Amino acid sequence: MENIIKRARKDKKVSQDELAKLCGVSRQTINAIENNKYDPSLVLAFQLAKNLSLTIDELFTFNGGDK
Repeated sequence: MENIIKRARKDKKVSQDELAKLCGVSRQTINAIENNKYDPSLVLAFQLAKNLSLTIDELFTFNGGDK
């Protein structure tokens, strides 16, 4: 699954640490998701989308399960 979290976060001028706190996860988790090393849970994906004022479909692109 690919994502535009880094771009969306920077557009909103939010740091990884700030986004992590809003979502209740570590900064390292946000970093791993941004670098496509970790796929978030459905709950976390919704939290990320909400906190970045985007929809899940805007934030994530499913690529058939390949990393």
